Amino acid sequence: MPQTSITLVSRGQAIRHHGQVCIIIEFNHRTPPNNRAYIQIKLKNVQNGKVSEERMTPNDSVDLVHTQHEVYEYSYADGDGHHFLHPQTFEDIIVPESMVKDIKGYLVENNRYTILFTDGAVAAVELPASMELEVADAPEGVKGDSANNNYKSVTMTTGLVVQAPLFIKTGERLRINTEDGKYLSRA
Repeated sequence: MPQTSITLVSRGQAIRHHGQVCIIIEFNHRTPPNNRAYIQIKLKNVQNGKVSEERMTPNDSVDLVHTQHEVYEYSYADGDGHHFLHPQTFEDIIVPESMVKDIKGYLVENNRYTILFTDGAVAAVELPASMELEVADAPEGVKGDSANNNYKSVTMTTGLVVQAPLFIKTGERLRINTEDGKYLSRA
């Protein structure tokens, strides 16, 4: 694709940076007093998942990469990776373990997830802002704990460990914030 001014790109777009496809996860145009304006961006490398920060001038340009978002259903995991199925075409795609290691605790069979494709290849699995998960193990709150510690560690059926209030019991469904992994409410 042709070069595009850095001022015309935004968060969530994919660019080619140093020969690698990267997703812009933060974009800030800064104008400090008595200095020239600059653009601070945070990039996530699609291939290796590394996050880096770059500072650019408004005159710089970048190569935009074509992206496509499609909804897929999570099926299962095996030795090859994590399998996602397209609900209409029944196309099965395999996402490698390295690409989902940070979000593995949020992958639930038959749930739908948005898959980001860049140049026809899987770039990322996007999570909704919050998810409902079932509690697999919630230890009983100890009498007297409510004075100091209002939370306890509970394990969800996916293996995710969340800090939840003392009254949460095994088998309940909780709404969890996927950005920081914090308890939001009962579902």
